[in-house]
Amino acid sequence: MLRNGPHKVAILADITAVKALSALFILLALFGFATCGFAAARTIPLPRPRPAEIPEPPAEMSAEEPAPPSACRLRLTAQLAVAPSLSAPVGPGECNVEDVVRLEAVWLTDKTRVAVTPPAIVRCSFAEAIVRWVREDLAPATRGKANALYVRSVKLASGSVIELTDPSADKSFRERVRKSTCARFTTVLGPGSDGYHENHIHVDLAERAGGHRMCQWDVREPGEEAVPLPQPRPTAAP
Repeated sequence: MLRNGPHKVAILADITAVKALSALFILLALFGFATCGFAAARTIPLPRPRPAEIPEPPAEMSAEEPAPPSACRLRLTAQLAVAPSLSAPVGPGECNVEDVVRLEAVWLTDKTRVAVTPPAIVRCSFAEAIVRWVREDLAPATRGKANALYVRSVKLASGSVIELTDPSADKSFRERVRKSTCARFTTVLGPGSDGYHENHIHVDLAERAGGHRMCQWDVREPGEEAVPLPQPRPTAAP
């Protein structure tokens, strides 16, 4: 300790100042620790948001129900024909056909089965027309029991075959068939039409403007000449 009073006072003052500074440093240090801790607390990442609930997969759709049968399908019963329904065939472009059946046989009123050989895959409405043609027109006209209907002939139960385009066949029979056929279908093409139907009969239900119908079938006698095929068109010049 210095003897000089003023110096002693000065040293004590310095010591007091040092203590004050030390205290200040301690406070600053504590404040710094607190601040760092606070800053550290603020930098802790927030918890991630809960992931959105995964939606449950949609329930499996039930198989598409088949379309209800058409009015034609309801009329074309198993008592009239063997004609199972087929799925709609898809052709090129827009050639899609609906309400299709495979016409395999026709049942006559006396339960005789008339086979369609080969089976015809056609619209139900066309199959219905063929069935009625066979039951109501062909069968009564044959004066017998038809066993098979072909595009070009009718085979009787006796085994005899009548070619619908044969000039030597019963002409009155062929005329009756022609009359009923042209009344039943909108298109009938046979001998004398265009040269392409000399040995068979073509029938269909094509719709035309004004309800026009086409019946071109010559019931010929022996010796009458067939219509020649049309000449092919000349090829276009290059």
